[in-house]
Amino acid sequence: MSVPDLCAHISGFLDSLKMKAGCKLVLAYSGGVDSEVLAFGLAEYARQHSEFSYQLIYVHHGLSPNADAWAQHCVVRGGIYGLPVTIESVTPMLGSRVSVEAEARRVRYLAIEQHLGADDYLLTAHHEDDQLETLLLALKRGQGPKGLAAMGQIQPLATGTQIRPLLDVSRGEIEAFAHGHGLVHIEDESNRDDKFDRNFLRLEIIPRLKARWPSIATTASRSAFLCAEQQALVDTTVSEHLPQWLTKATFTQQTVFNLEGLAAQTPCWQSLLLRGFIESQGFVLPSLVQLNQIIYQLLNAKEDAKVQIRIGDCELRRFANQLYLSSVMPPKKLVNAHIVIPHDSLNPLILGESDLFSIVLPQGELVQLRLSFSGPRLRLPRADEVVSVRYQLPGQLRCHPHYRSKRRELKKLLQESAVPPWLRGQIGFLFYGEQLVMAQGLWIEKAFCVADDGVGIAFG
Repeated sequence: MSVPDLCAHISGFLDSLKMKAGCKLVLAYSGGVDSEVLAFGLAEYARQHSEFSYQLIYVHHGLSPNADAWAQHCVVRGGIYGLPVTIESVTPMLGSRVSVEAEARRVRYLAIEQHLGADDYLLTAHHEDDQLETLLLALKRGQGPKGLAAMGQIQPLATGTQIRPLLDVSRGEIEAFAHGHGLVHIEDESNRDDKFDRNFLRLEIIPRLKARWPSIATTASRSAFLCAEQQALVDTTVSEHLPQWLTKATFTQQTVFNLEGLAAQTPCWQSLLLRGFIESQGFVLPSLVQLNQIIYQLLNAKEDAKVQIRIGDCELRRFANQLYLSSVMPPKKLVNAHIVIPHDSLNPLILGESDLFSIVLPQGELVQLRLSFSGPRLRLPRADEVVSVRYQLPGQLRCHPHYRSKRRELKKLLQESAVPPWLRGQIGFLFYGEQLVMAQGLWIEKAFCVADDGVGIAFG
């Protein structure tokens, strides 16, 4: 095998990016042969390009007894390359149902990405054989074009951009280059453990595939590229159609998916639109089986049925023919359903010495009352009126909002105001004595409104 000039390969790739002067190139540096070659090439590039800054980051997972020695190796090699090295120690959250590989990858990227700015680049040493492994794992999981697209050479991160200069280079070429230049690298003993899926493919399956089809890594990379092209087209089409299905929820003002008309779409479009919505809100996509179950429940459950589905860290709820997404949170415990606000603390507001009163309630909620001279506003409390905030009032309580001519039950008013059922217990109601005077952010009781141009209270 001829030894390619990987320094020229890396340099050519980096030059093609048209990077801004002053940006930082951060290498995820493990000390293994792949990242060692990339570090060597990056050092050569740095000598010719002082307009950029450079950083090598070794992430110490604490999973191997050799991790300290590997960290020291990276520090020494960084000194030889003339590149600064940062050691980041992390603690993977492991458990019986947690993938060690996935968790280590998660905390590794979290540790590295904190060093990136918007214009910076994260270099990782993935190569052509890694791409084949990723593609085979995607097939094993039954993934579609997005998963089969595997890894791109250039991919945006939450901050900065991830690049893979060696993605079109084989493992054999990397090892030959390292040997030819006498590069010292570490050997991670966990790479020999075939209980991990990626290692099983690397040790048992891919050698047999290459023995039969020597160019399979190259052709698989081509398939991944074609899948990426198709997925990009799908993403563009969905992004053009998705906005017409989105709206702002009346009460929470969060982006929700309008389910009106979804049943009339083809099953393919139903799946694409919901995937697009879930992904646009920053959540991990459900599996095919999970997505089909979500669609079935959203479209077939009775109108008054409670549809609540939890997929990983995402909770999906249907209300008023709209789909709400939220992060899974522990249920809020109401410390006290009746909190008295001392008059002394309200006096600066009542006397006009301050135009804003804020109080943090025992359950952590911030309530703000502000003075107002316009719009619906509540009269100031009298000295003999006890001011309190209460929660979870009975649904049959009859209320008279400032915007209605007649009274109506609280339950019906909350429905009118499009307050989702799971949030109704969190709404605070202001009382003067035993009289309801205001529903937080919703209405003021008509009998307690300021009738003229005088000053009154509004929720801030």
